[in-house]
Amino acid sequence: MGQLLNVVRAAGSKTTVRILIALVAGLVVGALLAGQPYIERLIAIADPIGGMWLDALRMTIVPLVFSLLVVGVSSAAGTVAAGGTAARALAMFAVLLIASATFGALVVGGVLSLWPAPSAAVAGLREAAGHSTTKLPEFPGVAAWLRAFIPTNPLQAAVETNMVPLVVFALLFGLAVTRIRDELRNVLVGVFQGVMDTMLVLVQWVLYVAPIGVFALALIVGAKAGVGAAGALGHYILILSGVCISVGLLCYLLALLAGVSLGAFARAVAPAQVVAFSTQSSIASLPAMVAGARQLGASETSIGMVLPLAVSLFRITSPAANIGVAVYSAHVYGVPLNPALVIVAIGVAAVISLASVGLPGQITFFTTTGPLCLVLGAPLELLPILLAVETIPDIFRTVGNVTADLAVTCLSGRTAGDEP
Repeated sequence: MGQLLNVVRAAGSKTTVRILIALVAGLVVGALLAGQPYIERLIAIADPIGGMWLDALRMTIVPLVFSLLVVGVSSAAGTVAAGGTAARALAMFAVLLIASATFGALVVGGVLSLWPAPSAAVAGLREAAGHSTTKLPEFPGVAAWLRAFIPTNPLQAAVETNMVPLVVFALLFGLAVTRIRDELRNVLVGVFQGVMDTMLVLVQWVLYVAPIGVFALALIVGAKAGVGAAGALGHYILILSGVCISVGLLCYLLALLAGVSLGAFARAVAPAQVVAFSTQSSIASLPAMVAGARQLGASETSIGMVLPLAVSLFRITSPAANIGVAVYSAHVYGVPLNPALVIVAIGVAAVISLASVGLPGQITFFTTTGPLCLVLGAPLELLPILLAVETIPDIFRTVGNVTADLAVTCLSGRTAGDEP
């Protein structure tokens, strides 16, 4: 698994550049050819190409998410069973991830109500994807809603990409795996690990041809929305980057809870933030975080256990940003946000962000945002376009994650009663 991820990460930056170039080229070509007599024929060719590529991504979501959750829950349950500092750190991570998802849903929804995306660009994006305004079915009531959490037929839930009961079943299945005999558990987890690795290979293949699919989708957007589509994408980048920056700034409050002054924490975390900004890698920032933690007087127990655990498992900006993407997609397609479904999406965002750590950015984007769009009832057609501009928000995601990693390291030592 580690070797596979290294290979995918090595190609990740090149893939991002290629996708971004394809997006810009598609928008420009589509805008330049808009109004030409043959543009409809070009759209008729581009539409199935982009649709096939998007369907290829869709086919990996259910098996990848399910296997990720089973393997991730089994591993996390083993860590909790070990008890002590690691278990307390995981509990802290869970609370903060839920808080992050809640923050993202409230902020993005609130900002969009006050500052909606440009209407002309939104209409073009929606028309280019072939979707009219979508309305969610009427909410069935609390009793029926609660019963829907338990899938009477998990296979049917998978076939229908009904993510909420599927995630519940995956969580319960992963927990149950930890209660069987060791030899059987190792075999079963190994099977799902193999499924996960296989899906990663499939996604890597799909992403390899992503420039073709993104160019086709962007050409349709450019032809129908013109250069105004760039305004919608800029609007999206500002909102999502702002959410990630806000989450990172709120992490300074965790340092205050740990008894660290804001000035001291800012000086200690700054070198790690610089590395994170330039490399978009939390792991690359680890040496600077270790130095910062020692500068703040964190205990060696926290530095040696909590900090590596945070870098490996804890991505505080992910739930906020991922649910922000889903809310933005719902906004573009005119999907009304049902408060009950938003609550469910918050829980799913926290769980999936914890289970999908360590995956390359392009894969993580679809793995974590796709299920949330399905929960909220938002179409997935916008995700390839948003992936192409994800590079900018991803910078602030990483900076926020690094800030949170150092803050929870200091806080965990205080909650455990460790002396500096």
